[in-house]
Amino acid sequence: MSAADGPLVVGIDSSTQSTKALVVDVATGAVVASGQAAHTVSSGAGRESDPEEWYAALRTALAQCGDAARRASAVSVGGQQHGLVTLDAQGRPVRPALLWNDVRSAPQARRLVDELGGPKAWAERFGSVPGASFTVAKWAWLTEHEPDAVRATAAVRLPHDYLTGRLTGAGTTDRGDASGTGWWASSTEAYDADVLDRVGLDAALLPRVVGPGEVAGTVRDAAGELPFAKGTLVAAGTGDNAAAALGLGLRPGTPVLSLGTSGTVYAVSRNRPADPSGTVAGFADARGDWLPLACTLNCTLAVDRIAALLGLDREAVEAGGSATVLPYLDGERTPDLPDASGLLTGLRHDTTGGQLLQAAYDGAVHALLGALDRVLDADADPTVPLLLIGGGARGTAWQQTVRRLSGRAVQVPEARELVALGAAAQAAGLLTGEDPAAVARRWDTARGPVLDPAERDAATMERISAVLAGAAPLLERA
Repeated sequence: MSAADGPLVVGIDSSTQSTKALVVDVATGAVVASGQAAHTVSSGAGRESDPEEWYAALRTALAQCGDAARRASAVSVGGQQHGLVTLDAQGRPVRPALLWNDVRSAPQARRLVDELGGPKAWAERFGSVPGASFTVAKWAWLTEHEPDAVRATAAVRLPHDYLTGRLTGAGTTDRGDASGTGWWASSTEAYDADVLDRVGLDAALLPRVVGPGEVAGTVRDAAGELPFAKGTLVAAGTGDNAAAALGLGLRPGTPVLSLGTSGTVYAVSRNRPADPSGTVAGFADARGDWLPLACTLNCTLAVDRIAALLGLDREAVEAGGSATVLPYLDGERTPDLPDASGLLTGLRHDTTGGQLLQAAYDGAVHALLGALDRVLDADADPTVPLLLIGGGARGTAWQQTVRRLSGRAVQVPEARELVALGAAAQAAGLLTGEDPAAVARRWDTARGPVLDPAERDAATMERISAVLAGAAPLLERA
């Protein structure tokens, strides 16, 4: 932390588990204050959170920033993608938000894909083939299971939209987060009337899509709950992955592997993605380009759970052995197996606990690296280091697994809160007129050690692929 005399901005990261706030010096990128507060996520049949709790966490995180937050000239919110927030006529949540990792909507996603022309048609029109995570599937689930909640809904928002709306009093979103709904078509960059009609959703309930570099509004805080001065600018905000891309100052062709609650691999592209296999979601980014992305549901939490079951520290891996672990503890998104459970095969008398734990790491990384070629454009430079971010990025076992299975150099940025930094860069761009990614590059946010490439372990990648192919029928009915 350091003091600053120049303009300050606030970047918010409202993730699945918590809300974080950073106050950042526009000139230098120095973080002058920070705060954090946790959320509660249900552990029942689905994954839900109360949006009011996000707002309470935001207020707590900002209060921890002290006077620095009061001096800020602009603010922006990066938030978890896909979640469904339903509000009544007074702007209050009708029910807890359905989160991205709630897979109850898998049947509705499959039906929508079939009803609107199949995977190829969806990819060409929307950029993505929707799975259970996508908001459109969650709305379809809600209409079938809770019609009273649907009738009470006067506005539909994404998580970052909800918090931005609490700041401004207006209903806005951005193209990056809108592209993960399943009702915003990347081919037209607009809401799609056919899909909305299919799921019975009035476009008037949806937020206005704010363009890159536009102001979403100003802080309206009649109750005096926030530290911001009246008239503080509010940027459009965006989804968490698009915000992290801004926070890294990504240029096209640089791959990112994020190790968090979910695992993601993505890169900025000038070309609009359209993967009919559904492996890669063709998201828009927050700047006007595209952000092809593959996501797994099971990443650090799944591996930590397996370490706990084995009674081992998460770093206590051992090389060797023939075991294969597919750590699908919450179903899976890549591959699309929402009802799957974890699978362990290849045990021998001499298999050790450390080898089982390493197999869990290998299984978690396998799907992401398998999607990397689909994410990157054909002319991408394979010698560019893979940027490793997220909560697992500093773990030695994660680093070594990614290096061994990818055969690529790996760079680990020193900056930890890249979603919040990306939101801060977006807010700073409102003040300076700069491209937010250029702001982040000026702040040197991607700075960090580069680990040399290791010899690629193609045999392990092929073994996991073979196990997955052979087990597919079992996993699909798990």
